[in-house]
Amino acid sequence: MSNVRRAGALDATDARVLRALNEEPRATVLALARRLGISRNTVQARLAKLEREGVLRPFESRIDPAALGYPLTAFVNAEVEQSRLDEVVRELARVDEVVEVIGVSGDMDLLVRVIASDADELYHVAGRILACPGVRRTRTSLAMRELLPYRLTQVLDTLADDG
Repeated sequence: MSNVRRAGALDATDARVLRALNEEPRATVLALARRLGISRNTVQARLAKLEREGVLRPFESRIDPAALGYPLTAFVNAEVEQSRLDEVVRELARVDEVVEVIGVSGDMDLLVRVIASDADELYHVAGRILACPGVRRTRTSLAMRELLPYRLTQVLDTLADDG
C-alpha cells in the first residue's frame, strides 16, 4: 500500500503551500511563508509532512529526457504472469531506459514508460522488456507529441480555495 494520503486528505493550507511551491519551485521556506501569510514554522512543518507522506515527488520527474539525449518516449503495454509480477517489476527496474511502471486494469497488466536515444535503442529496450521472465507479450506505442502536460494546478486551486 502506498504511503500517499487518500484523495481529499490535503487541507486548504497544504494546497496553498503546494500551489505556491509549484509556481515558484526554488522559493525558500521564508519566501513561501511571506507569500502565504503564514509562519515559517508552519510552512516548514507542512513541507516536511508532505515529503514524509510521499505527496512531494522527486525532482527528477521534472527533467526532460530529451535534454539527456533521450528524445524518444514510448509506452510499452505488457501482459505478465500474475504470480511473477514482483519479479517482472524488479527486472524492469534494472533497465535504465524504463522510467516508470504503472499497474493497470484491462487487457494488459503494466504500462511501462521508456525513453530512448533513437529507434534502434527503442527496439532493443522493447526486446529487453519482452525477454523479462514472466512477460507474456508486449505492445509498444511511440509518443509522438505531448499535447497536454501533466498538471495539477486546477486541482490545487480548488483545494486551496476551499479553505
